[in-house]
Amino acid sequence: MVEIDDLDRQLLHCLAIDGRASFSEIAAVLGVSDQTVARRYRRLRGAGVIRVVGVRARRSMRSLGWLLHLRCVPGSAQPLAEGLARRTDTAWVQLLSGDTEVLCTVRGAAAERDAVLARLPRGGRIVAVSAHQLLHVYVAVTGGLGFLRALSRDQVAPLRQPVPVEKLRRDDMLELGEPDLALLRELGMDGRTSHADLAKAVGSSESTVRRQMDQLRESGTLLYDLELDLPAFGFRAPTWLWLSVPPSELAATGAAFGEFPEVAYAAAVTGAFNLLACAVCRDEEEFYDFLTTRVGSLRAVDRVETSPIIRTLKQSSTVQAVGLGVGLRAFCP
Repeated sequence: MVEIDDLDRQLLHCLAIDGRASFSEIAAVLGVSDQTVARRYRRLRGAGVIRVVGVRARRSMRSLGWLLHLRCVPGSAQPLAEGLARRTDTAWVQLLSGDTEVLCTVRGAAAERDAVLARLPRGGRIVAVSAHQLLHVYVAVTGGLGFLRALSRDQVAPLRQPVPVEKLRRDDMLELGEPDLALLRELGMDGRTSHADLAKAVGSSESTVRRQMDQLRESGTLLYDLELDLPAFGFRAPTWLWLSVPPSELAATGAAFGEFPEVAYAAAVTGAFNLLACAVCRDEEEFYDFLTTRVGSLRAVDRVETSPIIRTLKQSSTVQAVGLGVGLRAFCP
């Protein structure tokens, strides 16, 4: 197991704010040398506990996607989750609450959702399925890893902010051709691949690749996701919260979740529970405090159910080797 210290956490926080920030930019924020930042990053990346990936944003709000929540008989959730993770039409697969629940996301419209549902295994191993359409994203950790509490507000400011989910200018998004798609595929494997290596991989010039990446990012078409192995950084109690809120209070309550540093993600969804949030805590005691104080302070919350995350099998669009993690933009449009 790789050892993690405060400097590693600060580096992680920097990458959450800007996954393509140069080592020199990060070094200036942290007050260390470029070589130290590069060495720390390569150690963490080589150990498989962090990865920056490029994520293609979607033009239409209709493509926010769907969540599928599956309840299974004991002992059957693990193989089901593994099968879903291997599919190309799923973007996020997690094992929840022991070996009895699976959560996965399907990007796109109802047709994609129905395709996944139609190919679920038969035979009684799945006892319940609920499909929840994503309606509005309140927070997706666009400002950095609040739960790490690694950087001060002054340290965050110099780093270039990714385009926030709620401010994506979809009308300005680029129509993508094959050269753009090829570049996005490479960035989906490693978002920090050098311009020179990207140019070689896609058969283009370095200057062209730089220009493409600038255009994709400035238009909001390209986002960067930071994937990490949470236990390696001391977070062993990530949990999904399913909440019921009166419609008149939904927007305010969703925004309130965005103010909690423990919350990595919050969105309005369809279904019996209309608000979904992911809290990242160090242990059960810290989660208990979060639940009773922060969530307990929100008077509009009528009902809460919780589902501890046991293992993440897939983040963004890649099957994971790490035991448990969270992708910061995995649910973004």
